[in-house]
Amino acid sequence: MPQQKKKTILAVDDEPDILASVSCILESRYRVRTATDGQEALEAIRAREPDLLLVDQMMPRMSGSELLHVIKGDLDTCYLPVIMLSCRGSLEDRVSGLEDGADDYIVKPFDATELLARVHTLLRRTERDIAANPLTRLPGNISIQAALEARLERQTRFAVLHADLDHFKAFNDRFGFDRGDQVIRETGQILRRAAKEHGAAGDFIGHIGGDDFVVVTAPEAGEPVGDSIIAQFDDRVPAWYPAEDIARGGIAVQNRKGEMEQYPLLSISIGMVSNATRDLHHVGEISRIGAELKRFAKTFPHSVLVRDRRRDSELSR
Repeated sequence: MPQQKKKTILAVDDEPDILASVSCILESRYRVRTATDGQEALEAIRAREPDLLLVDQMMPRMSGSELLHVIKGDLDTCYLPVIMLSCRGSLEDRVSGLEDGADDYIVKPFDATELLARVHTLLRRTERDIAANPLTRLPGNISIQAALEARLERQTRFAVLHADLDHFKAFNDRFGFDRGDQVIRETGQILRRAAKEHGAAGDFIGHIGGDDFVVVTAPEAGEPVGDSIIAQFDDRVPAWYPAEDIARGGIAVQNRKGEMEQYPLLSISIGMVSNATRDLHHVGEISRIGAELKRFAKTFPHSVLVRDRRRDSELSR
């Protein structure tokens, strides 16, 4: 049975003794990386995101609170679990640390057994709550449902973009699962970029599974985000095929009957549902309408965003 890959912890503290102590405690179960201030930590996170961040509250250049503000406000890192370390142990300090975005708070000096337990518990809770897809590291179905239910309960206005790749099975059959996984990873990155550049504060991106994704944003940002996804995706498509397939405008794949069948190049279909133009009452209703819109979008021979205009009793491009 293959050995499970160790999780990576990034410990951030300007005190060398603390970093040495943390590393000594955690190295038996985790891979430990270190940084000496918030700015160095931010660079390390952007270079290779860890599974958990253990950060000191008071540091030069960029404090732990400032670091949390940056990573929790970034769609690429907002789900990164964080434990804050501090020599300040009052209730007010603990509340302040949690309000800054920390998921847990430990007071120095800390007990080795407690630190191990806190790290293990937070990693386990994060995996359960986010259920992130291993390819894209985007949250899965449990988190998607929770994000939508929260918006419905708060009665906030939102738009949900249901995105699905066209002809992906044929691509996988022709080029193999490794190439298919590359496309899925890059599609997740495209959605992140589009939401960061054109979305709104508090946007949510989820990976349902396979080639199905969702983006939850503000109603006014829905179309700009969707248009950006399509533009970036279509611009990336030529890099996924040999030049001869691009020249032909498609690929030949053997079907179940053993016959060669022609398929177009990859495209992306997006259906957008919003409660800005109609009442939505539950997650199942959002999913059903989104699936209808995607089916309609797939009738077009190219990438397209279809918006629900049921107020006018019609579907419109």
